[in-house]
Amino acid sequence: MKNRNFSIALVALAMTTFVVSCSDDDVETVTVTETVVETETIEVDSSLPVGDLAVASSGSLTAESGTPTQGLVEIGMDTDDTSFVHFADDFTTELGTGTVGIFLSTSETFTADPANGNPDLMLIGNVRSNGEMFIKLDAAPDAKYTHIILWCATANIPFGNVALN
Repeated sequence: MKNRNFSIALVALAMTTFVVSCSDDDVETVTVTETVVETETIEVDSSLPVGDLAVASSGSLTAESGTPTQGLVEIGMDTDDTSFVHFADDFTTELGTGTVGIFLSTSETFTADPANGNPDLMLIGNVRSNGEMFIKLDAAPDAKYTHIILWCATANIPFGNVALN
């Protein structure tokens, strides 16, 4: 019984201490001045050039394999010295057959060599849609690349090529 009374007294003391210590006997006035700053989030598409594209070479696509491929293609650098391949807004090709790869090439002919890799071809992207499109390159393309080839891997045929002048 002694332990029970002691426990009850200890709980009562703890609760009294809690209530007293949490009471707000001293009122303190705090003035908060709030400045509301509106921020706008702007997404920057890093696949788009910054500023103007200084065109280093360009050419018009030649259709192959009966496709409607056409349009202006340019290679250049933006004002941040980032290299891009630009397909102009007049760009069209066949889109219903699967993935159409975009390759830098040393000639107008696609010559695959899957076993060894082909140093004369470099995949830089895939056609996403007709119309204007930019492809950001990791570095300026080597001077040996004189053409761009559109290659449909599904049909194993070229859709078009462009000689870059």
